[in-house]
Amino acid sequence: MNNFPSQMRATQYLFPPIDPFDQRMIDTGDGHQVYVEQCGNPQGVPVIVCHGGPGGGCSPAMRRYFDPAFYRVVLFDQRGCGRSTPHASVKNNTTWDLVEDMQRIRAELGLDKVILFGGSWGATLALVYAITHPQAVSAVVLRGVFLMTQSELDWFYGGGAAQFWPETWARFAAPIPEDERGDMIAAYHRRLFSGDLPQETRFAREWSAWENALASVYSNGQGGESPGDYARAFARLENHYFVNHGFLGEDDWIMNRVNNLADIPGFIVQGRYDMICPPHKAYGLAKAWPGCDLRMIRNAGHALSEPGISAELVRIMNQIASLSVA
Repeated sequence: MNNFPSQMRATQYLFPPIDPFDQRMIDTGDGHQVYVEQCGNPQGVPVIVCHGGPGGGCSPAMRRYFDPAFYRVVLFDQRGCGRSTPHASVKNNTTWDLVEDMQRIRAELGLDKVILFGGSWGATLALVYAITHPQAVSAVVLRGVFLMTQSELDWFYGGGAAQFWPETWARFAAPIPEDERGDMIAAYHRRLFSGDLPQETRFAREWSAWENALASVYSNGQGGESPGDYARAFARLENHYFVNHGFLGEDDWIMNRVNNLADIPGFIVQGRYDMICPPHKAYGLAKAWPGCDLRMIRNAGHALSEPGISAELVRIMNQIASLSVA
Protein backbone atom coordinates (compact mmCIF):
# COMPACT_ATOMS: atom_id res chain seq x y z
CA MET A 1 0.00 0.00 0.00
CA ASN A 2 2.63 2.51 1.06
CA ASN A 3 5.50 1.99 -1.36
CA PHE A 4 6.21 5.70 -1.47
CA PRO A 5 6.10 8.22 1.42
CA SER A 6 3.56 10.45 -0.33
CA GLN A 7 1.12 7.54 -0.45
CA MET A 8 0.85 7.61 3.33
CA ARG A 9 -1.56 10.47 2.77
CA ALA A 10 -4.04 8.15 1.04
CA THR A 11 -4.99 6.41 4.27
CA GLN A 12 -6.49 9.61 5.69
CA TYR A 13 -9.38 9.29 3.22
CA LEU A 14 -10.23 5.70 4.11
CA PHE A 15 -12.52 4.27 6.75
CA PRO A 16 -10.81 2.72 9.80
CA PRO A 17 -9.42 -0.81 9.52
CA ILE A 18 -12.07 -3.51 9.83
CA ASP A 19 -12.05 -7.29 10.23
CA PRO A 20 -14.29 -9.67 8.28
CA PHE A 21 -17.42 -11.06 9.91
CA ASP A 22 -17.27 -14.08 7.58
CA GLN A 23 -14.45 -15.97 5.84
CA ARG A 24 -14.90 -19.10 3.74
CA MET A 25 -13.52 -21.18 0.90
CA ILE A 26 -15.81 -21.96 -2.03
CA ASP A 27 -15.15 -25.18 -3.96
CA THR A 28 -15.52 -24.48 -7.69
CA GLY A 29 -15.84 -28.17 -8.58
CA ASP A 30 -12.94 -28.12 -11.04
CA GLY A 31 -9.91 -28.16 -8.77
CA HIS A 32 -9.97 -24.67 -7.24
CA GLN A 33 -10.85 -23.35 -3.80
CA VAL A 34 -11.71 -19.63 -3.86
CA TYR A 35 -11.23 -17.54 -0.73
CA VAL A 36 -14.15 -15.21 0.07
CA GLU A 37 -14.62 -12.78 2.96
CA GLN A 38 -17.36 -10.38 4.03
CA CYS A 39 -17.08 -7.27 6.15
CA GLY A 40 -19.23 -4.29 7.12
CA ASN A 41 -22.99 -4.56 7.59
CA PRO A 42 -24.39 -8.10 7.04
CA GLN A 43 -27.71 -6.50 5.99
CA GLY A 44 -26.05 -3.72 3.99
CA VAL A 45 -25.94 -2.94 0.27
CA PRO A 46 -23.67 -5.59 -1.27
CA VAL A 47 -20.45 -4.69 -3.05
CA ILE A 48 -18.19 -7.24 -4.76
CA VAL A 49 -14.58 -6.11 -5.04
CA CYS A 50 -12.59 -7.29 -8.08
CA HIS A 51 -8.86 -7.04 -7.44
CA GLY A 52 -6.24 -6.34 -10.07
CA GLY A 53 -3.58 -8.41 -11.74
CA PRO A 54 -4.78 -10.95 -12.66
CA GLY A 55 -3.03 -12.50 -9.69
CA GLY A 56 -2.89 -9.52 -7.35
CA GLY A 57 -5.15 -10.84 -4.60
CA CYS A 58 -7.06 -8.76 -2.07
CA SER A 59 -5.57 -6.78 0.81
CA PRO A 60 -7.06 -5.52 4.11
CA ALA A 61 -6.84 -1.95 2.76
CA MET A 62 -9.47 -2.79 0.13
CA ARG A 63 -12.07 -3.16 2.91
CA ARG A 64 -11.66 0.49 3.85
CA TYR A 65 -13.20 2.23 0.82
CA PHE A 66 -16.75 1.58 2.05
CA ASP A 67 -18.83 2.85 4.96
CA PRO A 68 -19.06 -0.31 7.10
CA ALA A 69 -22.41 0.78 8.53
CA PHE A 70 -23.97 0.92 5.07
CA TYR A 71 -22.19 -1.61 2.83
CA ARG A 72 -21.85 -5.38 2.91
CA VAL A 73 -18.42 -5.73 1.31
CA VAL A 74 -17.44 -9.00 -0.36
CA LEU A 75 -13.81 -9.57 -1.30
CA PHE A 76 -12.46 -12.67 -3.00
CA ASP A 77 -9.06 -13.83 -4.16
CA GLN A 78 -9.34 -14.88 -7.78
CA ARG A 79 -8.21 -18.34 -8.82
CA GLY A 80 -4.56 -19.13 -8.19
CA CYS A 81 -3.66 -16.15 -6.01
CA GLY A 82 -3.93 -14.75 -2.51
CA ARG A 83 -5.51 -17.30 -0.19
CA SER A 84 -7.18 -19.23 -3.01
CA THR A 85 -5.69 -22.58 -3.97
CA PRO A 86 -3.90 -24.15 -5.78
CA HIS A 87 -1.39 -21.33 -5.66
CA ALA A 88 -0.15 -19.88 -9.01
CA SER A 89 -2.16 -22.46 -10.96
CA VAL A 90 -3.40 -21.56 -14.43
CA LYS A 91 -5.37 -24.76 -14.98
CA ASN A 92 -9.10 -24.00 -15.39
CA ASN A 93 -8.23 -20.35 -14.91
CA THR A 94 -9.87 -18.06 -17.46
CA THR A 95 -11.97 -14.90 -17.41
CA TRP A 96 -15.08 -17.03 -17.84
CA ASP A 97 -14.11 -19.19 -14.87
CA LEU A 98 -13.84 -16.02 -12.77
CA VAL A 99 -17.23 -14.80 -13.99
CA GLU A 100 -18.74 -18.14 -12.93
CA ASP A 101 -16.99 -17.84 -9.56
CA MET A 102 -18.69 -14.48 -9.05
CA GLN A 103 -22.00 -16.15 -9.86
CA ARG A 104 -21.23 -18.84 -7.27
CA ILE A 105 -20.40 -16.20 -4.69
CA ARG A 106 -23.67 -14.37 -5.33
CA ALA A 107 -25.64 -17.60 -5.04
CA GLU A 108 -23.89 -18.84 -1.89
CA LEU A 109 -24.22 -15.49 -0.11
CA GLY A 110 -27.80 -14.93 -1.30
CA LEU A 111 -27.03 -11.69 -3.12
CA ASP A 112 -29.45 -10.29 -5.68
CA LYS A 113 -28.08 -7.11 -7.26
CA VAL A 114 -24.56 -6.02 -6.39
CA ILE A 115 -22.31 -3.01 -6.89
CA LEU A 116 -19.06 -3.97 -8.63
CA PHE A 117 -15.87 -2.20 -7.53
CA GLY A 118 -12.64 -2.87 -9.42
CA GLY A 119 -9.47 -1.38 -10.80
CA SER A 120 -7.02 -2.25 -13.58
CA TRP A 121 -7.66 -5.96 -14.38
CA GLY A 122 -10.38 -5.74 -11.74
CA ALA A 123 -12.07 -3.14 -13.95
CA THR A 124 -11.87 -5.57 -16.88
CA LEU A 125 -13.43 -8.37 -14.86
CA ALA A 126 -16.15 -6.10 -13.47
CA LEU A 127 -17.04 -4.92 -16.98
CA VAL A 128 -17.10 -8.44 -18.43
CA TYR A 129 -19.33 -9.58 -15.58
CA ALA A 130 -21.68 -6.59 -15.91
CA ILE A 131 -21.95 -7.05 -19.68
CA THR A 132 -22.66 -10.77 -19.25
CA HIS A 133 -25.03 -10.47 -16.26
CA PRO A 134 -26.43 -6.93 -16.36
CA GLN A 135 -29.53 -7.95 -14.38
CA ALA A 136 -27.30 -8.75 -11.39
CA VAL A 137 -25.50 -5.39 -11.25
CA SER A 138 -26.83 -2.18 -9.69
CA ALA A 139 -23.75 0.01 -10.32
CA VAL A 140 -20.11 -0.25 -11.43
CA VAL A 141 -17.26 1.75 -9.88
CA LEU A 142 -13.96 1.51 -11.73
CA ARG A 143 -10.40 2.75 -11.32
CA GLY A 144 -7.51 2.70 -13.81
CA VAL A 145 -9.53 1.26 -16.69
CA PHE A 146 -8.03 -1.66 -18.62
CA LEU A 147 -10.06 -3.07 -21.53
CA MET A 148 -7.83 -6.08 -22.33
CA THR A 149 -6.94 -4.93 -25.86
CA GLN A 150 -3.79 -5.56 -27.87
CA SER A 151 -3.01 -1.85 -28.05
CA GLU A 152 -2.89 -1.67 -24.24
CA LEU A 153 -0.56 -4.67 -24.08
CA ASP A 154 1.60 -3.13 -26.82
CA TRP A 155 1.79 0.11 -24.84
CA PHE A 156 3.02 -1.51 -21.66
CA TYR A 157 5.02 -4.46 -22.98
CA GLY A 158 5.94 -3.27 -26.47
CA GLY A 159 7.87 -0.08 -25.81
CA GLY A 160 5.24 2.63 -25.27
CA ALA A 161 5.71 3.15 -21.55
CA ALA A 162 9.41 2.48 -22.07
CA GLN A 163 9.71 5.85 -23.78
CA PHE A 164 8.97 7.49 -20.41
CA TRP A 165 10.94 5.02 -18.29
CA PRO A 166 13.85 3.87 -20.48
CA GLU A 167 16.15 2.90 -17.62
CA THR A 168 13.40 0.88 -15.90
CA TRP A 169 12.49 -0.81 -19.19
CA ALA A 170 16.17 -1.65 -19.72
CA ARG A 171 16.18 -3.57 -16.43
CA PHE A 172 12.99 -5.41 -17.46
CA ALA A 173 14.43 -6.32 -20.87
CA ALA A 174 17.95 -7.19 -19.68
CA PRO A 175 17.27 -10.86 -18.73
CA ILE A 176 15.76 -11.56 -22.17
CA PRO A 177 18.05 -12.25 -25.17
CA GLU A 178 17.90 -9.49 -27.76
CA ASP A 179 16.42 -11.74 -30.43
CA GLU A 180 13.39 -12.41 -28.20
CA ARG A 181 12.64 -8.84 -27.18
CA GLY A 182 10.19 -8.27 -30.03
CA ASP A 183 7.56 -10.11 -27.97
CA MET A 184 8.29 -9.63 -24.30
CA ILE A 185 5.08 -11.30 -23.13
CA ALA A 186 5.97 -14.50 -25.02
CA ALA A 187 9.60 -14.33 -23.89
CA TYR A 188 8.63 -14.06 -20.25
CA HIS A 189 5.97 -16.75 -20.74
CA ARG A 190 8.64 -19.29 -21.69
CA ARG A 191 10.50 -18.60 -18.47
CA LEU A 192 7.53 -18.20 -16.11
CA PHE A 193 6.28 -21.64 -17.20
CA SER A 194 9.64 -23.40 -17.56
CA GLY A 195 9.02 -25.86 -14.73
CA ASP A 196 12.19 -24.64 -13.02
CA LEU A 197 10.95 -23.02 -9.78
CA PRO A 198 14.01 -20.81 -9.12
CA GLN A 199 13.93 -19.53 -12.71
CA GLU A 200 10.17 -18.94 -12.59
CA THR A 201 10.54 -16.98 -9.36
CA ARG A 202 13.44 -14.90 -10.64
CA PHE A 203 11.59 -13.87 -13.80
CA ALA A 204 8.37 -13.36 -11.84
CA ARG A 205 10.15 -10.78 -9.70
CA GLU A 206 11.43 -9.00 -12.82
CA TRP A 207 7.91 -9.00 -14.34
CA SER A 208 6.36 -7.68 -11.13
CA ALA A 209 9.04 -5.03 -10.62
CA TRP A 210 8.36 -3.46 -14.04
CA GLU A 211 4.68 -2.97 -13.23
CA ASN A 212 5.25 -1.90 -9.63
CA ALA A 213 7.76 0.71 -10.73
CA LEU A 214 5.23 2.49 -12.92
CA ALA A 215 2.16 2.22 -10.66
CA SER A 216 2.51 5.53 -8.85
CA VAL A 217 2.99 9.06 -10.09
CA TYR A 218 5.43 9.40 -7.17
CA SER A 219 7.64 6.55 -8.45
CA ASN A 220 11.40 6.85 -8.68
CA GLY A 221 11.48 3.96 -11.16
CA GLN A 222 12.41 1.30 -8.63
CA GLY A 223 9.90 -1.54 -8.45
CA GLY A 224 11.39 -3.24 -5.41
CA GLU A 225 11.57 -7.01 -4.92
CA SER A 226 8.27 -8.72 -4.21
CA PRO A 227 8.14 -11.88 -2.05
CA GLY A 228 8.80 -14.88 -4.27
CA ASP A 229 5.46 -16.65 -3.76
CA TYR A 230 3.46 -13.49 -4.40
CA ALA A 231 5.51 -12.51 -7.46
CA ARG A 232 5.24 -15.98 -8.99
CA ALA A 233 1.44 -16.08 -8.72
CA PHE A 234 1.08 -12.49 -9.93
CA ALA A 235 3.41 -12.86 -12.90
CA ARG A 236 2.25 -16.30 -14.03
CA LEU A 237 -1.44 -15.45 -13.89
CA GLU A 238 -1.03 -12.03 -15.49
CA ASN A 239 1.14 -13.43 -18.27
CA HIS A 240 -1.23 -16.39 -18.79
CA TYR A 241 -4.17 -14.04 -19.28
CA PHE A 242 -2.23 -11.70 -21.56
CA VAL A 243 -0.87 -14.49 -23.77
CA ASN A 244 -4.48 -15.60 -24.22
CA HIS A 245 -5.84 -12.05 -24.76
CA GLY A 246 -8.05 -12.33 -21.71
CA PHE A 247 -9.89 -15.31 -23.22
CA LEU A 248 -12.32 -12.84 -24.80
CA GLY A 249 -12.07 -14.11 -28.36
CA GLU A 250 -11.86 -10.69 -29.99
CA ASP A 251 -9.74 -7.63 -29.46
CA ASP A 252 -12.35 -5.04 -28.50
CA TRP A 253 -14.81 -7.35 -26.76
CA ILE A 254 -15.87 -4.86 -24.09
CA MET A 255 -16.37 -1.83 -26.34
CA ASN A 256 -18.27 -3.95 -28.86
CA ARG A 257 -20.79 -4.77 -26.12
CA VAL A 258 -20.87 -1.54 -24.14
CA ASN A 259 -24.57 -1.11 -24.95
CA ASN A 260 -25.26 -3.89 -22.44
CA LEU A 261 -24.26 -1.38 -19.75
CA ALA A 262 -26.77 1.28 -20.81
CA ASP A 263 -29.06 0.76 -17.80
CA ILE A 264 -26.26 0.43 -15.23
CA PRO A 265 -24.84 3.57 -13.54
CA GLY A 266 -21.08 3.76 -13.98
CA PHE A 267 -18.30 5.72 -12.30
CA ILE A 268 -14.69 5.84 -13.48
CA VAL A 269 -11.79 7.27 -11.48
CA GLN A 270 -8.75 7.66 -13.71
CA GLY A 271 -5.28 9.00 -12.97
CA ARG A 272 -4.26 11.65 -15.48
CA TYR A 273 -0.71 10.26 -15.57
CA ASP A 274 -1.51 6.56 -15.48
CA MET A 275 1.48 4.91 -17.17
CA ILE A 276 0.07 1.39 -17.01
CA CYS A 277 -3.44 2.07 -18.33
CA PRO A 278 -3.35 5.44 -20.17
CA PRO A 279 -6.51 7.59 -19.81
CA HIS A 280 -7.71 7.45 -23.41
CA LYS A 281 -9.34 4.04 -22.85
CA ALA A 282 -11.26 5.31 -19.83
CA TYR A 283 -12.33 8.37 -21.82
CA GLY A 284 -13.54 6.25 -24.76
CA LEU A 285 -15.45 3.91 -22.47
CA ALA A 286 -17.16 6.81 -20.67
CA LYS A 287 -18.14 8.42 -23.98
CA ALA A 288 -19.76 5.19 -25.18
CA TRP A 289 -21.49 4.39 -21.88
CA PRO A 290 -24.63 6.50 -21.40
CA GLY A 291 -24.67 8.18 -18.01
CA CYS A 292 -21.14 7.12 -17.06
CA ASP A 293 -19.41 9.61 -14.74
CA LEU A 294 -15.69 9.94 -15.55
CA ARG A 295 -13.52 11.69 -12.97
CA MET A 296 -9.98 12.42 -14.12
CA ILE A 297 -7.59 12.87 -11.20
CA ARG A 298 -4.77 15.35 -11.63
CA ASN A 299 -1.33 14.42 -10.29
CA ALA A 300 -2.27 10.73 -10.07
CA GLY A 301 -1.04 7.56 -11.71
CA HIS A 302 -2.41 4.03 -11.67
CA ALA A 303 -2.29 2.80 -8.09
CA LEU A 304 -5.37 2.37 -5.93
CA SER A 305 -3.36 3.96 -3.12
CA GLU A 306 -2.75 7.27 -4.88
CA PRO A 307 -4.20 9.92 -2.52
CA GLY A 308 -6.41 11.58 -5.14
CA ILE A 309 -7.73 8.26 -6.40
CA SER A 310 -8.46 6.93 -2.92
CA ALA A 311 -10.25 10.15 -1.96
CA GLU A 312 -12.44 10.10 -5.08
CA LEU A 313 -13.38 6.44 -4.75
CA VAL A 314 -14.49 6.96 -1.15
CA ARG A 315 -16.40 10.07 -2.24
CA ILE A 316 -18.25 8.07 -4.92
CA MET A 317 -19.16 5.25 -2.55
CA ASN A 318 -20.43 7.79 -0.02
CA GLN A 319 -22.41 9.51 -2.80
CA ILE A 320 -24.05 6.21 -3.79
CA ALA A 321 -24.89 5.56 -0.12
CA SER A 322 -26.43 9.01 0.32
CA LEU A 323 -28.58 8.60 -2.78
CA SER A 324 -29.72 5.16 -1.65
CA VAL A 325 -31.02 6.45 1.68
CA ALA A 326 -32.44 9.75 0.38
